[in-house]
Amino acid sequence: MSIDLYDAMSTLRAVRRLRPDPIPDAVLERVLQAACWAPTGGNQQPWKVLVITDPERKAGLKEIYKAEWDPYVVNFLERVAGTPGEEQWRKVADSGNYLAEHLHETPAILLFLANPAFMAITDAKLDRISMVGGGSVYPAVQNAMLACVAEGLGCTLTTLHCFREDEVKELLGIPDGWATVGMVPIGYPLLKGHGPITRKPPSVMAARDNFDGSWP
Repeated sequence: MSIDLYDAMSTLRAVRRLRPDPIPDAVLERVLQAACWAPTGGNQQPWKVLVITDPERKAGLKEIYKAEWDPYVVNFLERVAGTPGEEQWRKVADSGNYLAEHLHETPAILLFLANPAFMAITDAKLDRISMVGGGSVYPAVQNAMLACVAEGLGCTLTTLHCFREDEVKELLGIPDGWATVGMVPIGYPLLKGHGPITRKPPSVMAARDNFDGSWP
């Protein structure tokens, strides 16, 4: 399937309701190849992606994920209560509930890992939380998700599993030195799938030449 790049970027919606239908390996290969094309610091590719299709391992991930989702969604709904967008946020929560309940039925879960030993983390010694290292793995995540749009696959990025990373690593045999940085359940959409998204425009998110500058 071919899709214009701008169309893919502007319709990459979080799709959490997925059918259990298997994904052909040829399709998964194209999604993984897209991830491998992503840029990384020093072209080191300090990441790995686990393609989880085994029912027992998916069930294990579901238990880990749901244990974190259940309290998270309660707090989330409390935060949005009474806000102008409450109805829409409740729909998001409902779709998240569906994913948490059916994660084990998802045909494939992509778990992205990264090894900091091979990352160009140029902000490691600054007096703030280090963020640069993620630039060597999240472009691969984004490429994979854009490829999902092109392949007609729904997908969403979640990191709640990181609260229980030790359990995830034990379940999947992930060695020391590797961190889990993103989980992307993928599958054919149960409902509409990807579609138009709402984001702040460049006039809000961009500035020319200095922080207080305006765009355009």
